[in-house]
Amino acid sequence: MSFKIIGIGEALWDLLPSGAQLGGAPANFACHAHSLGAETGVITRIGDDALGREVVHRFTQMGLSAAAVQKDDLAPTGTVIVELLEDKTARYTFPDNVAWDRLEVTALALDAVRAADAVCFGTLAQRGETSRNSVQKLLASTPPHALRIFDVNLRQHYFSKAIIESSLKLTNVLKLNDVELPIIAQMFNHTGSIRDQIQKVAEQFELQTVALTRGAEGSLLYHSGQWSDRPSTPVDVVDTVGAGDAFTAALVLGLLHKMDITAINALASEVACHVCSQAGAIPPLPASFQSRLAS
Repeated sequence: MSFKIIGIGEALWDLLPSGAQLGGAPANFACHAHSLGAETGVITRIGDDALGREVVHRFTQMGLSAAAVQKDDLAPTGTVIVELLEDKTARYTFPDNVAWDRLEVTALALDAVRAADAVCFGTLAQRGETSRNSVQKLLASTPPHALRIFDVNLRQHYFSKAIIESSLKLTNVLKLNDVELPIIAQMFNHTGSIRDQIQKVAEQFELQTVALTRGAEGSLLYHSGQWSDRPSTPVDVVDTVGAGDAFTAALVLGLLHKMDITAINALASEVACHVCSQAGAIPPLPASFQSRLAS
């Protein structure tokens, strides 16, 4: 069974030491979801420039829908400077006033979210009022059955309690990492153990699923009162760019396929580890991952 999945927000170019690569969390998520068998598209905004045209070309080449990609005549296509640290994690620097900051609610965007089984969004594309209003209007237009995944992705200073709280009210699946959980727990006065903090945010915002990634410590899932704690699989890390987005894509496909939570955690962890072992955010995924979803 094929599901319709949409990433909402930034599509940009990761300016890595090795050269420019297509990226942006919602775009990465959509690419990985497509590799796992979903029918996917991205609602984003690009500039009328060579980088923007290459975004559309790459989406089309990979089999993603570019129907809801908007073109901006004034602002350039987004980029991000990616610095790889000694532990192979990444530090990001985002220029201001780029095309995805001017995301609009178009008829094609509304058509895409109204037909979606799942949509994924984060905080970065909500850093400006225009794009924030558009993201939240699109989320409010999704069908009742849809998974609305808030993959937090806190970047630089581009978030606030107001953005996070309004996003949590619009979502039913939360994905965050071990750096982001303490920040959100402090915002909402959630104390106690890691599991206590996860359960409290789930109860406060009526979330069906919360996924916590912990790097070398593995991943922890909470789903409808059940827990799955999985240690990390040792892997030779090339870089971690896009690994969290790959985890989120596998998590969402697992939920849509109604897999057991332990099996979902295993698949999502293995997909993320594979991406860590490759260069860039969206390396090809082995076909074996998709076959596990179909079984």
